[in-house]
Amino acid sequence: MAVADLIGAAVGVMLLVIVAYLLVGSTISTAEIVTNAQKSVALQEQTQMRTDFTIVNAYAYVEADQSIINCTIQNTGSEIISDFPHMDVIVYDNSSKEYEIYPYGTWTITNRGDEFIHLSELDPGESYTLLITTQGTSPKWFQITTGNGIYESKIL
Repeated sequence: MAVADLIGAAVGVMLLVIVAYLLVGSTISTAEIVTNAQKSVALQEQTQMRTDFTIVNAYAYVEADQSIINCTIQNTGSEIISDFPHMDVIVYDNSSKEYEIYPYGTWTITNRGDEFIHLSELDPGESYTLLITTQGTSPKWFQITTGNGIYESKIL
């Protein structure tokens, strides 16, 4: 009978150790996930703080029942702007009184300037010329937003 109590106590202690191991393991795993998420957010915020650009030489003209906005963006920050597939252009048309969103692919980069270091990336100090073909006939305002949330707007 004493042996049965001893075996029962050993099994109970083993179960307690296994449960404690699982709880500690899941707590450590959760803590690692939260820490990595906080690091990612901090890095994203640092990138946002270093990203900046200006719109210069913006004008619009009508061609075949479509308005075309031609503008030059200049990287005035210290971060390279390269995530063009996640950049959007928002245009307000004065005739339709509506905002239209134009994702990458509906606008094009027509002049990449004299870049020779990072091809297809807008380095600090460099300029790109953009051509935005809109659906409306009288665009009044437009905004360019980068993939990390930095934006600049211009009234035409």
